[in-house]
Amino acid sequence: MSAPPDTHCGEAPLPRWLRWASRLPWSVLYAAGRGLAFLAYRVVRYRVRVVRENIAGAFPELAPRARRRVERDYYRRLGELLAEVVKSATLSGEELDRRVTLERLDVVRDELEAGRSVLIVAAHQCNWEWLLLALSLKLGYPLDAAYKPLHGARSERLMRTLRTRFGGTLIPAKDLLARILTRRDPRAVAMVADQEPVSSDYKWWTQFLNRSTAFYRGPEKIAQVTRCAVVFASMRRIERGRYEVTLEPLLGARTPAEPGALTERYARRVEAQVRASPADWTWSHRRWKLRRPLYSAPARGALGAGDP
Repeated sequence: MSAPPDTHCGEAPLPRWLRWASRLPWSVLYAAGRGLAFLAYRVVRYRVRVVRENIAGAFPELAPRARRRVERDYYRRLGELLAEVVKSATLSGEELDRRVTLERLDVVRDELEAGRSVLIVAAHQCNWEWLLLALSLKLGYPLDAAYKPLHGARSERLMRTLRTRFGGTLIPAKDLLARILTRRDPRAVAMVADQEPVSSDYKWWTQFLNRSTAFYRGPEKIAQVTRCAVVFASMRRIERGRYEVTLEPLLGARTPAEPGALTERYARRVEAQVRASPADWTWSHRRWKLRRPLYSAPARGALGAGDP
């Protein structure tokens, strides 16, 4: 069963300053987040050029004023996300349950109850930190989450503690497949898979947000080796601090698929999310650093053969 609502399952005690800050009223935390977002956007100009170029390339049909509105909204929501991450330090299970609704959770539970592990893939949309906490709290089965370890030891300990508050286990992405293969009990495995695969040769090229884009094929490789079902966690913002997550099947257990088909389906789901709510995606990532090799296969279209 899931951890009790107020159980702290983290790996190390949280710093006193963070526990103090997280107990501030929501209004104070959001105001602080908005202030930091203003500084990042208007004063420090944190990756503004990257954000602006990414949005312009993704939405060439929008007027400059509309693109600038997406840009401003993105920084504001980045500040709200920071406030919500700070609040995670002392957020109770009951309040998390009210703020993050999981729809069609049976899509995952049915697989687990049948004794089969399941892979959950998501994107950097809305508040993916709360998505992990909500799954850990509500699923009722073990949850492993792939992550990229941070460089600083202190930051690493802090994020591991926050992300494992309700019982999830963090596994470095490079070790994930090996760990899955050694586990015998059914469990859910979560991945945020919309990063650019700069250090991986295992890429899938497709047309995504009007550009030829490389996607990491890690989820596809895991599904191929383990033959587990794959589910997409689609997250949308209901209002500030409240989210709805819908779990959508991408590939059934033991279901064969053409090379790239699963990755293509994932890319289409992510693109639909971004187009529905552009300001909720992480535009400050340098998502299009890679260029498709001259002699590679053509990029798939927005309705590629891999899409059901």
